[in-house]
Amino acid sequence: MGVIENTKVAAVFEHYPEHIQQQMWFLRELILDTATETEGIDTVEETLKWGEPSYLTKNGSTIRIDWKKSSPHQYAMYFNCNTMLVDTFKELFRDKFKFEGNRAIVFDENDEIPVDELKQCISSSLTYHTRKHLPMLGI
Repeated sequence: MGVIENTKVAAVFEHYPEHIQQQMWFLRELILDTATETEGIDTVEETLKWGEPSYLTKNGSTIRIDWKKSSPHQYAMYFNCNTMLVDTFKELFRDKFKFEGNRAIVFDENDEIPVDELKQCISSSLTYHTRKHLPMLGI
């Protein structure tokens, strides 16, 4: 696993419960790997927004990941609710993911994650401003 350079982000990861840390590291690595594989993404900024690990690109929409005490066996990947990202993901992947409104894909701690589909969601968010005009975001 890659080192988290932002100490505030690293502290959040350290405070996740042991049973959820591996899943959160997996989401982080998937975001960073997808960014590396996606044309048009030069850098990803890893920071905190609303106290949650967040990933930003120049032409994208922020992705946040987090676990909540109120749902101890779930964790989620959050997207900007003022975009058409989650609505598009619901249309394309309704049988693959569980959604929370128009803002998140929610995972149970023991879910097997459909990696290829999630990478499409991540790539679409990280390049959102270059593809928001495309039907179904070009997915």
